[in-house]
Amino acid sequence: MIDDVPRQARILREEVFGPVAAISGFDSEEEAIAAANATEYGLAAYVFTKDLDRALRLSDAIDSGILGVNRGVVSDVAAPFGGVKDSGLGREGGSEGIEEYLDTKYIALQ
Repeated sequence: MIDDVPRQARILREEVFGPVAAISGFDSEEEAIAAANATEYGLAAYVFTKDLDRALRLSDAIDSGILGVNRGVVSDVAAPFGGVKDSGLGREGGSEGIEEYLDTKYIALQ
C-alpha cells in the first residue's frame, strides 16, 4: 500500500497488475469521481462507504467495467469480467461472456 499518493503520480494513471493499493485522499465526492475517471483505463474501481446511496451514485459516475463496493475481491465466475476505455473490449464470464462467441442472425419471413 502506498499512502498520500500525489494526483500527478504515474501509478494513478497506469494499469498496475500487481498487489498494490495507491491511496489518495479527496475533499468531496465530485473530486473523488474526477480523480477516479482521470485515466485512460477502466478495468476495476473500488468504493468503501457505509452509505448505500453514495455507493450507487459512484457506481453510475465512475467509468469502470467492474466496481467493488466494500470488498477487495470482485472476480466471480458467474459475473462478467472486463473493462472500459483502454482496458479492453467485451466481457468474459457470465451470460455476457458467451456473447463474444455467438453470431446472431436475424431472419425475416413473410
